[in-house]
Amino acid sequence: MGEVDERRARIILYTGKGGVGKTSVSAATAVRCAELGYRTIVLSTDAAHSLADSFDRPIGPEPTEIAPNLWGQEIDLLYQMEKYWGKVQEYLAALLAWRGMDELIAEEISVLPGMEELASLMQITYLNDTGEYDVIIVDCAPTGATLQLLAFPEMARWYLEKIFPIERKAMQVARPVLKAVTDVPLPDDAVFDAVAELLRQLDRMHQLLSDPAHATARIVVNPEKMVIKEAQRAFTYLSLYGYVTDAIICNRMIPGQAAHGYFAAWKEIQERHHQVIEEAFSPLPIFDVPLFDQEVVGWEMLHKMALAIFGEQDPTQVFHKGRTQRITKRGDRYHLSLPLPLADRSRIQLTKTSHDELVIRIGNWKRNLMLPRVLAGLEVAGARYEGDRLIITFAPEDGQSSG
Repeated sequence: MGEVDERRARIILYTGKGGVGKTSVSAATAVRCAELGYRTIVLSTDAAHSLADSFDRPIGPEPTEIAPNLWGQEIDLLYQMEKYWGKVQEYLAALLAWRGMDELIAEEISVLPGMEELASLMQITYLNDTGEYDVIIVDCAPTGATLQLLAFPEMARWYLEKIFPIERKAMQVARPVLKAVTDVPLPDDAVFDAVAELLRQLDRMHQLLSDPAHATARIVVNPEKMVIKEAQRAFTYLSLYGYVTDAIICNRMIPGQAAHGYFAAWKEIQERHHQVIEEAFSPLPIFDVPLFDQEVVGWEMLHKMALAIFGEQDPTQVFHKGRTQRITKRGDRYHLSLPLPLADRSRIQLTKTSHDELVIRIGNWKRNLMLPRVLAGLEVAGARYEGDRLIITFAPEDGQSSG
């Protein structure tokens, strides 16, 4: 068995567009890790749990033993919400009820959008801190929801450090006065304590998941145009928020022996899309997974899928080290940094083909980047090399090139 840091578990996040096979890939990875002797837990943060379906056996809201060295968990969102959001939700519900809203409806809408999934992601921190697991594999919610949640801790830290102390102090001063003139429910110290603890837990989660030595994301794709676009966007946003991606899993590739008749045309289309995947995600390794001739359900099929993905390699290894993209801001300009060692810099061409897509061409080499919103509204103002990295500068339309 490989070495795992005793202080931190190896955490692998699988994300991607809904329906690409994230759950099957997550479960297959967990099976292989357990077979290699790692104490492994696989959990789902997707409200539409399907881990139990993959293993073809019940999995509960608490860690459920599936096989030697392997546990599964389909997180109880209500329990997680009560644990991390209970006091705050009570106050919001009381405030809404005071405004005349039906108590049942007030309780229902006092849960902020995404809070349920966020609370389930925070379970990762708890599982890591127990020290009971070597590997934690996470079957994440579909890409968009996951990325929004992974961005939240950054905002939470800013709020906790800059705004929260002012709000708390102001309420301590204003509470006696307000109580004398209104019956509006006011947040007490328990609510502020709950908010502070929630934000601290979010910060802890971010520290854990953004440590590239222990936690990496893997994006699951199918060789389809719409899926690839969303995967590109996910890759960029993960980099923007400080999370490292170490592999791309290309699922449901039609095998060569099946590529005749009706499937020959589909195989040709897949090969074209696979070329796009290679261009979009270089230098990340791409693991191809065949379209199996039966459902990937149960231990035997999950084992078969794991071998198809990883072969004899250890799934817990970090398959690509180093951040592939970095975005920094100086003044009103943003700088996108990409690794491009040994490139012929005299042949670089940059083209924005749409509002949020940038194409980089160097001779016959091409890379398509989906730009985050913060860059999509800006113009490409220049490009330069620093060491083995290409630095692309983005600026407002009236900005001058920085070279």
